[in-house]
Amino acid sequence: MVYRSFKKALLLSVAASGIAAATPALAQDSASASAAGDIIVTARRVEERLQDVPISITVFNQDELTKRNIAVATDLAAYTPSLSVNQRYGPEKSSFSIRGFTQDQSTAPTVGVYFAEVVGVRAQGGTTSGNTVGAGAFTDLENVQVLKGPQGTLFGRNTTGGAILLTPKKPTDNLEGYIEGTYGNYDQMRLQGALNIPLADTFKVRLAGERNKRDGYIKNVSGIGPKDYNDVDYTYLRLSIVAELTPDLENYTIFHYSDSSTNGYATKITGCDTPISQGGTLLTDNILPAGSTPDPVTGLVNPAYSGTRHLQALSCGIQLARQDARGDGLYDVETANPNPFLDIVQWQVINTTTWNVSDNITIKNIMSYGEFRERANFDLGSSNFEVPITGTSPIFGPGFDLTRISQRLNVASGAIDPVTKLALGPALYAAAGTPYQRIVLDTAAPNVYNSSQSTFTEELQVQGQSTDGRLNFVLGGYLEFSRPIGFNAGRTGIFLDCTRPQNLECANPLFFGSISESHTKLSFDNHGIFGQATYNFTDQLALTAGARYTFDKIKGLQDSTRASFSANAGTGPLFADPLTGVMIARACTDSFRHGPLALALAGLSPPDADRSVCTTNLTNKSNKPTWVINLDYKPTPDILVYAKYARGYRQGGMNFTNPGVELWDPEKLDSYELGLKTSFRGTVSGYFNLAGFYNDLSNQQFFAGLTPTPEAAALGVAGGAAIVNAGSSRVYGLEADASVLFFDSLRLSAGYTYLNTKVKDVASAATQGDGTPLGDLLIGTPFGVISPRVQVGSPFNDTPKHKLTLTGAYTLPLDASIGDITIGATWVHASSYINDGSVPASAAGFGLGVSPSTDLVNLNLDWKAVAGSPIDLAFFATNVTKEKYNVASTGAWNSAGVAEVLLNQPRFYGVRVRYNFGQ
Repeated sequence: MVYRSFKKALLLSVAASGIAAATPALAQDSASASAAGDIIVTARRVEERLQDVPISITVFNQDELTKRNIAVATDLAAYTPSLSVNQRYGPEKSSFSIRGFTQDQSTAPTVGVYFAEVVGVRAQGGTTSGNTVGAGAFTDLENVQVLKGPQGTLFGRNTTGGAILLTPKKPTDNLEGYIEGTYGNYDQMRLQGALNIPLADTFKVRLAGERNKRDGYIKNVSGIGPKDYNDVDYTYLRLSIVAELTPDLENYTIFHYSDSSTNGYATKITGCDTPISQGGTLLTDNILPAGSTPDPVTGLVNPAYSGTRHLQALSCGIQLARQDARGDGLYDVETANPNPFLDIVQWQVINTTTWNVSDNITIKNIMSYGEFRERANFDLGSSNFEVPITGTSPIFGPGFDLTRISQRLNVASGAIDPVTKLALGPALYAAAGTPYQRIVLDTAAPNVYNSSQSTFTEELQVQGQSTDGRLNFVLGGYLEFSRPIGFNAGRTGIFLDCTRPQNLECANPLFFGSISESHTKLSFDNHGIFGQATYNFTDQLALTAGARYTFDKIKGLQDSTRASFSANAGTGPLFADPLTGVMIARACTDSFRHGPLALALAGLSPPDADRSVCTTNLTNKSNKPTWVINLDYKPTPDILVYAKYARGYRQGGMNFTNPGVELWDPEKLDSYELGLKTSFRGTVSGYFNLAGFYNDLSNQQFFAGLTPTPEAAALGVAGGAAIVNAGSSRVYGLEADASVLFFDSLRLSAGYTYLNTKVKDVASAATQGDGTPLGDLLIGTPFGVISPRVQVGSPFNDTPKHKLTLTGAYTLPLDASIGDITIGATWVHASSYINDGSVPASAAGFGLGVSPSTDLVNLNLDWKAVAGSPIDLAFFATNVTKEKYNVASTGAWNSAGVAEVLLNQPRFYGVRVRYNFGQ
């Protein structure tokens, strides 16, 4: 009821802005704070000069974003030394890392992304969250601010790494705008523009939009499915309205919408954990698991008994041999998904009301509502695997319609009726060469989403200062409600070849294929009260203190079932597909909690079945205080020295996969920072900023493998992975950035970050010997051993120790009638870093686990006001030297014996033309 009332209130606030069109009022006279060339930021929720804010910040205005060809959130990391991205689940699902604090799948983000002071719409699912503000949100911005270190006191959600603030351009008093077109290689076509219309002195409207489409740079050579992956295809729209209801009361409304539809991402196979590809054999290389018995005549082994990891490694070797025989390039992949897609649609409306109560008090209310929907069908391991050896266990009996199940099934014995396409023989075996898909995530059914979530936020602020101007403060409260729009569905098929997985129409060539389905609803409540004040003892010395108390709650339910395929009824309670005769056993995935018996479900399609017996309900609550204390001193107006201590907090979460370890607690951060900011003016002007920091992270959330006890394994509990609070870490480092302008024509800028991250402690494996767990983490669970995927003493994932950015821009000394021509170049160096700490050293030769050091060069040429016209022309090129490297590993080595990596963007280049109109 409260949630619905807030939504109604938001709609009323938006409607109220329209009244101002008929209400004459004097426009507010506000002098621009940036008239002297100073950079204005809102890191403390009020407008301040960058050099006066005791926070380490990197800022980009729209012109800098355009010159650097920053179109999406992942592009931002190349120019921000302390910012990294985790691209394990592709560009659209990339998550941010600042100062080494990364996000594991299913956990809360370590970096909050805010658009117009409102956190992005929550995206729920089993991967990382992505940027949450939508593709195209970098269009028509005032600036982007990257705030480093915990910012939980003044911002909506608590995070440990920092925050990224996107500030859109606000409607102005001028009739103006632009239209811009870009054409680049990979057939990129990008069109964007903005139109500002002052309908009245007190009512102003701004429209902005973008259409961006580009072919993928990962080429699929299998002949199955699309020809490329990692493509771009999105539409973005924004409407902004400012209504000055009175000279002291302003209402600002933003609606923005993003629709992205791509083929998703694909990975590159670089190696396999078997010598078969080097000419070995099953027997001579002795790679079969214990208990495997080769056929005495053929020497072949029944796949059902040879272990899934070995089978996948053998299939991997076959595919790798094909790749080598064709001479595939690095960006060529072979994947067999016939219909991959990743569709993300999200929108958000933001209403901000600002009331200047007096010269010293301002009340600000920020309300938002948004929705996020994602549908996906993609191969988590991009492959076109084949059964490596002919099996000896039947996969189908007589009378089965093989062509309906799979067009690609090869059989080694038995016969098929050439007219009816039905099996005739007593049994059929999967022949070597029969294709199968390792693991496919699918939500292909219409109106079925793997993530669909609404988010409502309400924030009330009171900003003020004392009459003498020495005390400045912000007080407020924050409410956030995120609710599921419907069930978030997930369907994952392993070791099958499916034509219609939603109807369980699949071939099962390896005899142990299955489809797991889950339907999840998660609700999030995040509330907080906060206050922060700065007291200026003198014009030089100031003390800032702030605190926030946060209340977090997650409530969820999930039903999870698994359909296992077989050829006969001797393996357990089964039921038969009435059309194909395939015997299918369906059971609750959580056999420990719900029992191991198969379910006699009425329908083959899970939405038609009674899943209530497989439903789990969970709740996770936490409430924590966070705070900041900062002392800053200005010996001169252009020098700021500060010292800061902050407490950070990241909420816990839940994952229904593993019984007994579904919940994890918040992690805590203590952050210490010393900083220096200097600026200088004159013929040579610029700034130099330096920050050193030390972070102590405890109750840390780690991704860990789980091994069941023998008793639990007997009940059907399988090993898995979960998020656990299993350790502590420390991070220290140095950040420096500088910019110098010589004679208004040559600007040199540099940014550098040194990060030293180390895992200090990890919970030891809790091994069950006499029936009693040795570690507290696993008491009361069906698991006996926990194996965190990090090692004591190891650095964090996705965190280069050194990152350096150098940029030079020179404006040619030309007559004004010609226009302004600026030539720019950027060099970005990043040292090597671990992208998957679970990969053993033996796999290093395949490029796994570690992303190499890189040196990227980007170039741009900008010609503004061509020959005095309103036209701007630009040429750009990124990754000019065509560096090729991996940016992430999939984690398939340990489970499948397959080395898979995600690759960096190749060289992009193009031309950009812009037409400006109005003032």
